[in-house]
Amino acid sequence: MQPRMIDESRPALSRRRLLQVAGVGALVAAADTALAQAPAARPGPPSTITTPPRDFSRGGAPTTYFWDPDVLAVDPAFEGLAQPNAAIQRLWTGALWAEGPAWNAQGRYLVWSDIPNNRQLRWLEDDGRVSVFRAPSGNSNGNSFDFQGRQLSCEHLNRRVVRYELDGSVTILADKFDGKRLNSPNDVVAHPDGSYWFTDPPYGGQLYEGAPDAAGGPSNASGKLNPRLGQPPEIGFYKRELPTNCYRIDPSGRIDLVLTEQQVPDPNGLCFSPDHKKLYVASTGKGPGDTGPGGKGDIHVFDVGADNKLSNGKLFSDCMVDGVRCGPDGLRCDVQGNLWASSNAGRAVGYNGVLCFNPEGKLIGRIRLPEVCGNVCFGGPKRNRLFMAASQSIYAVYLGTQGAGPG
Repeated sequence: MQPRMIDESRPALSRRRLLQVAGVGALVAAADTALAQAPAARPGPPSTITTPPRDFSRGGAPTTYFWDPDVLAVDPAFEGLAQPNAAIQRLWTGALWAEGPAWNAQGRYLVWSDIPNNRQLRWLEDDGRVSVFRAPSGNSNGNSFDFQGRQLSCEHLNRRVVRYELDGSVTILADKFDGKRLNSPNDVVAHPDGSYWFTDPPYGGQLYEGAPDAAGGPSNASGKLNPRLGQPPEIGFYKRELPTNCYRIDPSGRIDLVLTEQQVPDPNGLCFSPDHKKLYVASTGKGPGDTGPGGKGDIHVFDVGADNKLSNGKLFSDCMVDGVRCGPDGLRCDVQGNLWASSNAGRAVGYNGVLCFNPEGKLIGRIRLPEVCGNVCFGGPKRNRLFMAASQSIYAVYLGTQGAGPG
């Protein structure tokens, strides 16, 4: 009889050792179950609570599930909006704070802002290449495209809203109201009548995403900060002068006040319903030097009249999910009238990402991301792909519905 060969590279396990390994596995499984039940208590850096743990990087294993484990149907109505065989993809990472994604349909590219790095970036659909699109960008935040395909951008640093014309020139659409400098325009959307609507919270009045006020201003009351350091010579002399309002830029160039900070304190993201008869506005927390009422992290909705006046304002959603505050920022509607809102739940693991509400304000679905999500937009040739600007990265997922309106 030939002697039995022993593979010394694979030592045999004793029964006791097998039981020890099995015990450890059981503990790990139990811990995973506990974490899934209480995601907010999970230590370590933010992530999703996917089981098994998920790696979103390019080197991570592909998603082999027929329904992505981080696309959650809270209500059966969401099942017709999600795409069952499409996985969430991380397209790029490397920003300091990614914001304002907007889709250029003719060029088939995504543009977004990296606010602290003072640049706009562009992702090309054909080969996935990312390059710097504009630098400096005026610490731009929100971007969108109007019905003529022109890019609109809100600049924190210059405290203005601009439009990039098709010939490459730039038009300043708004930088003052009633002779007073704007705070730091945040988000802007186009209306079919040729007007543009934008929010003006105070978040650009800080070192990281713009420039503080001149000495004595609300975000630099002590005067110890030097707002001119590292800036062009014309920057550093502004002081905040206005409350946090929402405005409409008429096609004639006139700027009208449409919402006061008493109605929606610290307004942030905004969008129209598909028929443009409703305006949704996200209200966030206080910004630097903000002495106003401050938002509560919720979403408001208003009727838009034929005279462009807003009425019947009400709370659309308090954005509380399972007792977790999922602070909204960017907003976009799909063609069915459902509202897709970014979610900033901070360290509440498993609640950062995107919330989807039906037109009545009922939460019907969620998308979990491993980073705080600041803004969203629909894009792709069929406008059925949701792009998500989340902290340092850009994510995307195909859906079973389409976005309403351009950009």
